[in-house]
Amino acid sequence: MSKVEKINYELEKNLEVISQLDGYVTHAVENILVDPDECWQPTDFLPDMSKADAFDELKKLQERSANIPDTIITSLVGNMITEEALPSYQTYFNLLEGINVEGSLLSNSGWVRWSKAWTAEENRHGDLLNKYLYLSGRCDMKKVEQTIHRLIYNGFDPRSEGDPYQAIIYTSFQERATKISHVNTGKLADKAGDDVLSRICKTIAGDEARHEKAYKSFMSQIFEIDPNGAILAFEKMMRKQIVMPAILMGTGGSNPSLFDQFSAITQKIGVYTGWDYARIIDHLVKLWDIEKLTGLNGMAAKAQDYLANLSDRYMRVADRMKAPEEITLAWLK
Repeated sequence: MSKVEKINYELEKNLEVISQLDGYVTHAVENILVDPDECWQPTDFLPDMSKADAFDELKKLQERSANIPDTIITSLVGNMITEEALPSYQTYFNLLEGINVEGSLLSNSGWVRWSKAWTAEENRHGDLLNKYLYLSGRCDMKKVEQTIHRLIYNGFDPRSEGDPYQAIIYTSFQERATKISHVNTGKLADKAGDDVLSRICKTIAGDEARHEKAYKSFMSQIFEIDPNGAILAFEKMMRKQIVMPAILMGTGGSNPSLFDQFSAITQKIGVYTGWDYARIIDHLVKLWDIEKLTGLNGMAAKAQDYLANLSDRYMRVADRMKAPEEITLAWLK
């Protein structure tokens, strides 16, 4: 008797909806993302080493960065390492069911064009922060480079089960989280007297805000077409919790707790906290009108109840959390 392949009807339905959105995503590529010739580039913020005053500008950069507390530098390094793992993110997006049906990065489908154009914009973030940190002289760049290498080596798993709905929930959440992290780092840099680093962080946050807007709009379209499936995907991702993209940065290395150390610092200095996690959930629940959705089936109605109260639960958890008293500073000289 031959084996009968089990069909995941929920996923099959999700793929059909995703294919319907291809034109909408193409429009996003052409209107939300920026042409490479018109985008800002890392060199816009850094000393031009071909000019006669390059070393004077470099000295100014180092003088400004010298006043930045070690905790902020460590947090900035962690943010940069997260951005540098882009090969994993583009690979992940193109492996999602229904996204790259042709299996070609030369495909003209809206989703494949989006994955390339989005990660191309993101690539500048890691490049800029990496060069800034290298020129600042504040880091042990060999250790930083080893961490980037290991993070890409280890790969990336946001636990979205190959489901494009769950993946778009994840990216909607994560783009907002990265935006918040860069905005807060920029504020701290400004307070420390480095107006250039502040401008760098705020510029990167502006990119993340555009990307966040796009992903949230993709999900809004899915909620309109398939509210039952969309809310179930939202519930699944929230029950699993959103794992940060850099979670595997220390796995298998000499310091396996590296990500935990980085997270403790971002919590302590207010770059990204438990309250931020709760507020992002609240924002998405309100944006997608979760509590006002009607005509849901039984499972979706239960998901609605769960999501409606979720941000309050996380806020109470955040209120009970104490900032770590002792933190380990990684990647510094």
